[in-house]
Amino acid sequence: MNNLILGIDGGGTRTRAQLANGEGRVLGAGHGGTSNPMVHGLEAAERELDMAIARAFEQANLPRERVNALVMGLGGAGGTREQNELSEWARTRIAERVRVVNDAEIVLAAGAVENWGVALIAGTGSFAWGRNRAGETARAGGWGYLMGDEGSGFDLARQGLRAATQAADGRGESTRLLDAILEFWHLAAVDDLTTKVYRSGLSHAEIARVAQVVVRTAETGDAVAERLVGEAAYALALAVRAVSRALELNASAFPLALTGGLLLGSLFLREKLIGELEREGGRASPIELVHEPIVGAVRLARELAEHALTNEVET
Repeated sequence: MNNLILGIDGGGTRTRAQLANGEGRVLGAGHGGTSNPMVHGLEAAERELDMAIARAFEQANLPRERVNALVMGLGGAGGTREQNELSEWARTRIAERVRVVNDAEIVLAAGAVENWGVALIAGTGSFAWGRNRAGETARAGGWGYLMGDEGSGFDLARQGLRAATQAADGRGESTRLLDAILEFWHLAAVDDLTTKVYRSGLSHAEIARVAQVVVRTAETGDAVAERLVGEAAYALALAVRAVSRALELNASAFPLALTGGLLLGSLFLREKLIGELEREGGRASPIELVHEPIVGAVRLARELAEHALTNEVET
């Protein structure tokens, strides 16, 4: 068996794959569309995963072959059924050893040196997940845009749109959000919002980009936008606290790894989040921004291969 390993970071927007050697040195990278099985189903997810892997081999200028170990961090793959089906598919086609984990687990592996603490994702959706030193895990959020995703880009965008239209009706407080959103989408009038939101085929990720407008408007001192960003920070802090409490991490400072377009793109939101955590006695330290979660997937794949080698030597 070769010493090649694969790490995959798959979300609701795109899939990234990295092919590495046994020391974790990246040889090639590839990409595909969404591999979240909850978006278009397992078969579609498998097609995108396969495409990303094939491109990684192509960039490495290597013939495609089975690898030693594969770790896939996938949004929407937190359930046992999805993990089992994807693992079986991958063991048949791609790797000798396979782990399918949720997308926050690779964030923690990328952002925490000892691979314990809490990972928080706030992009289109939101999700918190953690592990303590004993290896116990807990999660909060990640229930999707209909049942949850509080504090996410989509949630903040939706709240911003509501505030803007309520202000236009005279039902809500005056805010600069309406003009800012119309300018962002190059719309001439408030009536154009209905067509843009409901009839133009916007994806959830595209609607979530309005969250950037809400944050920028908040930074100008707009009271309504600032309140919405504060509520998003509070919701995200609640998720972190729920995980840290379940894992009994509150007795001392715990590592916090942050990722997702909304969190990474807004110092304003991050500062409010940290303020909310501190206000309730949370002591997150160190706090790491994870721009490349796939680094965590490669790390876990390397550990999976090394663990297997150790077991083979011992037996």
